[in-house]
Amino acid sequence: MGLLIDSTAFIHAERARLTVAQFIEELMARWGDLELAISVISAAELLHGVWRADSAVRRARREEFVEATLLALPVMPVTLTIARLFAELDARLAAKGGRIPTSDLLIACTALARGDDVLTGDPRHFRRVRDLTVRTLR
Repeated sequence: MGLLIDSTAFIHAERARLTVAQFIEELMARWGDLELAISVISAAELLHGVWRADSAVRRARREEFVEATLLALPVMPVTLTIARLFAELDARLAAKGGRIPTSDLLIACTALARGDDVLTGDPRHFRRVRDLTVRTLR
């Protein structure tokens, strides 16, 4: 079992001016020696944030943080197994009238397929996924 870290957790760390190493150290101190990883979906969200920066200085700082993150942690791809799980869960949620954003559901399905918990700063969507253990920064 590991911890799949959502982009909101990294955004929190970056805004708190933590280095990636400091953030990882905090996670290990709080939850022990877990395998940490990031979904390719979260990587895309973080890279998107780099391009949305409102100044060159902020863009450079974000890019440095994101690239350090991508070097420090394994990036988990979306596989066919994850796609199948996504299709099933998305259909079930839609049937109940309560779909969640595709990106969050793909991250959740990645965690489920790997046997990981999800760490997020915004648990509201993830908590709607049955059998997913959600950990929060708070």
